[in-house]
Amino acid sequence: MHYLVTGGTGFIGSALVESLLADGHFVTVLSRAPRDSSQTLEFIASLDDIPSNGRIDAVVNLAGASLAGARWTTAYKDQIVASRLDTTQSLGALFARLEHPPEVMLSASAIGFYGHHADESLTEASAVVPGFSQQLCARWEKAATCAVAGTETRLCLLRFGVVLDRDGGAMVEMARPFKFGVANWVGDGRQWLSWVHRLDAIAALRFLLQRADLSGPFNITAPQSVTSRDFCSSMKRYTRTLLTAPVPAPVIRLLVGEMAEELLLKGQRVLPARLEAAGFRFQYPLLDDALGAILAR
Repeated sequence: MHYLVTGGTGFIGSALVESLLADGHFVTVLSRAPRDSSQTLEFIASLDDIPSNGRIDAVVNLAGASLAGARWTTAYKDQIVASRLDTTQSLGALFARLEHPPEVMLSASAIGFYGHHADESLTEASAVVPGFSQQLCARWEKAATCAVAGTETRLCLLRFGVVLDRDGGAMVEMARPFKFGVANWVGDGRQWLSWVHRLDAIAALRFLLQRADLSGPFNITAPQSVTSRDFCSSMKRYTRTLLTAPVPAPVIRLLVGEMAEELLLKGQRVLPARLEAAGFRFQYPLLDDALGAILAR
């Protein structure tokens, strides 16, 4: 099969591309940086490079500037929004001119779609609480829905939690103090962390690509959310720490500004209800097992 992946050089996308290539598929990756193509992997700088009579079986749309890539100035927030909407809208233009639109598109979103609900357990059917992240995700999902309008392309919306693995993503910063012997959490540590091992995230994407009967939103999170304090306790089991030193909420607000409230001091307790109902099984449903696998490598 021929897959088109946007964001295919990122933390999640690169692992997905590797998985698809290992199974013998041909992959086209949209990439701003020039890269060398091969017999089974093609890099393109623009979706305009795809001919209208080209055949693409499936699209995975993961492109978007990192939420934690810089302080949330007005300019950077605009970049966060534009990087997601522009690519997704460009996919809609591509689908409109393709003689054979793809059978399926998986389009990234995040559990920020729900906003903050304190300790409430959230599924794909839960209500939303407004905020920057919530509005961003809602606009992103709407753009994906518009992109497939008028086609028979099946759409799955991927509401990612925090994706964990050793060589990138949030784990790099989350593990940094533990490497220096300091165990910590942010604020009161009671905020929820909905996480997923990257191997399970990729397996979930492959599962959704193959299941023609599935569409709509899916939470890409492990079945067991934990609090920030729980995460700290689990990390201490796999690292040698000398002291525990939480970062007070006022300090983190001073350091990172608005991002602190949206991403660090509050969280969501999100369950993968639709994935599990469809029969998906997690390799790492428990945080201790996931961290053991990540930190042992």
